Amino acid sequence: MSVTIKAPEELNKVEIRLPASKSISNRLLILNALSYSPYPIKNLSDSDDTIAMLESLNSNSNHFDVGAAGTTMRFLTAYLSKIMGEWTITGSERMKQRPIHVLVDALNKLGGRVEYIEKEGFPPLRIFGSALSGGSLELPGDVSSQYVSALLMIGPYMEKGLSLSLTGNITSRPYIHLTLKLMEMYGVKCSRKDNTIIVPAGGYSPVAAKVEADWSAASYWFELVALSGKAASVVLKGLERYSWQGDAAVAGLFERLGVKTSASKKGLILINTGELVSHFSHDFSDQPDLAQTFAVSCAFLGVPFNLSGLHTLKIKETDRISALVNELGKFGFRLETNNIDNLIWRGEKEAALPDIELATYKDHRMAMAFAPAALKLDKPFAISEPGVVSKSYPRFWEDLQLAGFELK
Repeated sequence: MSVTIKAPEELNKVEIRLPASKSISNRLLILNALSYSPYPIKNLSDSDDTIAMLESLNSNSNHFDVGAAGTTMRFLTAYLSKIMGEWTITGSERMKQRPIHVLVDALNKLGGRVEYIEKEGFPPLRIFGSALSGGSLELPGDVSSQYVSALLMIGPYMEKGLSLSLTGNITSRPYIHLTLKLMEMYGVKCSRKDNTIIVPAGGYSPVAAKVEADWSAASYWFELVALSGKAASVVLKGLERYSWQGDAAVAGLFERLGVKTSASKKGLILINTGELVSHFSHDFSDQPDLAQTFAVSCAFLGVPFNLSGLHTLKIKETDRISALVNELGKFGFRLETNNIDNLIWRGEKEAALPDIELATYKDHRMAMAFAPAALKLDKPFAISEPGVVSKSYPRFWEDLQLAGFELK
């Protein structure tokens, strides 16, 4: 299945209520479960990842299939390792290709017992839940921050607590900061010295929590305003301006691509100023989920770019570096990459393919990052597997229609 997308001549002035943050939702669900909280979480995300987490935590089974939900796989693996019993956890075929050995090795060193059912280093897993001894652990900082967050959240329930030292360059620091702030909200204050985080033994106290809107989802509206031309504006509802979410950096980054923000009672107003930088460069180590948005935005605005810090993109829902090279190539943009952690476009463009169907690779962010490109094209193009947006932003296509896009 595919959707053909045609952009309006001018973006409708709309007020968009963004989806709730799945990053916050899934962390809160784990913290709520660990604290045996009687309070339901308000404004939970309706994304696939959060639904998978909610269903798993509410299940009476000892076998869990989380599909393509990466946060659920990592957080639940750590959570189950401290819950008495024998558990198995699996996922989609892509999930079985996403490495998890760093987390498994860490849990086993901390007194857990987690085994591989099929391929060494990858899901599915068999988990023998028991009391964890905890103690000191060293972890490479350039792996997925979800491993770090998974360990931190169960740290208070380890007999010796947890002293976690991160070595080398640390990826996605804001996500680790988000986890620590939410833990503090539940009554556990961690201490930090250099790159070591110390989690005291103890436990969480239940609190009534509410999830704020998702800044990652907001990024596609910044892109839409950037690509739609001067004087375009959109109002985004539900965002916290001083959010703990790392992707809140999108507001400052898009100022370089002609989008400024202002606060109002209605929400955050995005306005196109038409002021573009001549070259865009940024290290996305702290905001890897924004890389696709900026690669597509810069290309269609004609702004050469150098994006670095992309090493975790290769183990996401797809290899996002290769996917961007392939799909921007269909539109005539020839990207360069070391195939490890960067993407470069020097401003050269060839003729686009006559009829384009964008491959999404079962990756929600590929679909949403490329949809706004219709604003810069003379004719409609197709996007395959449009349903992938349900992973983080189920109402994405409906919201686009509110802004004037035609979908078939």
